[in-house]
Amino acid sequence: MKGQKAYALVGSDRLQGRRPLEILRAVGRQLYRWWQLSEQRRRLAMLDEAALKDLGLSRSAAMQESERPFWDDPLER
Repeated sequence: MKGQKAYALVGSDRLQGRRPLEILRAVGRQLYRWWQLSEQRRRLAMLDEAALKDLGLSRSAAMQESERPFWDDPLER
């Protein structure tokens, strides 16, 4: 719980001083990014062995990635 509160405080700093329309756009972009991640991970889980081999991934690595939560964005780090 403590970490969630800190996350909410950190996230609110990015929106401080913005107009409502800018905030709405930022929220929309974030929701769209989360949808993209969810969709990509769902499709990754559905790939067959030949496609995974082409990508250089093992089945276990693909499943591990596909089981990550949608909000866990590797580009945000």
